[in-house]
Amino acid sequence: MSIVDTPERRQLRELTRAFVTREVLPHLDDWERAGEVPRALHATAAKLGLLGVGFPESVGGSGGDLLDSIIVTEEVIRSGGSSGLIAALFTHGIALPHMVAAAGVSIGGSLGGRLGGTSAPGDDDLVQRYVRPTLAGTMIGALAITEPDGGSDVAGIRTTARRDGDQYVVNGSKTYITSGHRADFVTTAVCTDFPGSGELTLLVIDKGLPGFTVGRRLEKLGWHCSDTAELSFVDVRVPVANRIGAEDTGFLAIMQNFAAERLSLATQAYATAQRCVELAVRWCRDRETFGRPLASRQVVRHRLAEMHTRAEAARAYVHEVAVRVAAGEPVVTEVAMAKNVAVAACDEVVDQALQLHGGFGYMRDAEVERHYRDARILGIGGGATEIMNEIIVKGMGL
Repeated sequence: MSIVDTPERRQLRELTRAFVTREVLPHLDDWERAGEVPRALHATAAKLGLLGVGFPESVGGSGGDLLDSIIVTEEVIRSGGSSGLIAALFTHGIALPHMVAAAGVSIGGSLGGRLGGTSAPGDDDLVQRYVRPTLAGTMIGALAITEPDGGSDVAGIRTTARRDGDQYVVNGSKTYITSGHRADFVTTAVCTDFPGSGELTLLVIDKGLPGFTVGRRLEKLGWHCSDTAELSFVDVRVPVANRIGAEDTGFLAIMQNFAAERLSLATQAYATAQRCVELAVRWCRDRETFGRPLASRQVVRHRLAEMHTRAEAARAYVHEVAVRVAAGEPVVTEVAMAKNVAVAACDEVVDQALQLHGGFGYMRDAEVERHYRDARILGIGGGATEIMNEIIVKGMGL
């Protein structure tokens, strides 16, 4: 039996599928047009135990590990959800792990342990004030790293935090922040030395603080149901108690969580590919041209076979790497390869699936159209394909 196909994980799949069928599918088109998912969806997912999957019970989670999180992500998309929905509903997957790790609680998929070797005064308090309410579905968190002129250059962050007694004074801006409009707090990467020095610290910044402005809602090619914002900080005073871990440990904290984030994106990629294969097979069986089903034509059948092969191969490799990450192996290179393999498979399969749908595939009423739009971000988010290639060649000793 596969480690990702145990009786317990089958039950988790069934629970996730029922949640999507009942709570998501009747409303997803409306959420796409509204540009966000309702806060009530977080509370519903939390009551079912889905929101806390992968987080220890000791911090308010449902238990499980990285593999359980992958099962939920995969099944949401396979059941008719979308990667945009994953981004909106599970943003806490990138907003909370740094707090949990700083409090000394291990999470599968990250290195865990107290950052800097010791706990900062507010670490355990941050779990009570932010982690537990978020996993209960009563708060929403976001992660703010990317800056307007920074892109993938995490070490070059220019948002500064100057210590002033028991507060930090924060100045700078962030962009492309997922759930930035709905978030009650933002886990924010700041520079505690001169801008671009690489000496990073993570601060939890509450929405509503004087000087903290949430800018315009950014309109995107895809992920329409996931709100995205620009953030501005002008002399924002943040309590030192809101610092995550020791000062200047932010870069390490960010790097530690990249494995889980990248594997989540890889999962979204192969699951989107799998879903699009299913949609294409269904369409080709039902659609007739010149008096015959599309699926009766050899060129179509062979194309479907190639799409299915790519999707399943990507899934198998991502699962293999995820098992190693969950076991604590330092497989940075393999994680980068898994993301690139899954994204490449997704790009090819989604494009072919839409082509097989013909003119209908170009319509907003077609599910495959949404996947086509949503898939494009997967090779950019969490480290672009080119960044992954740099990691891979370093792993090759080049």
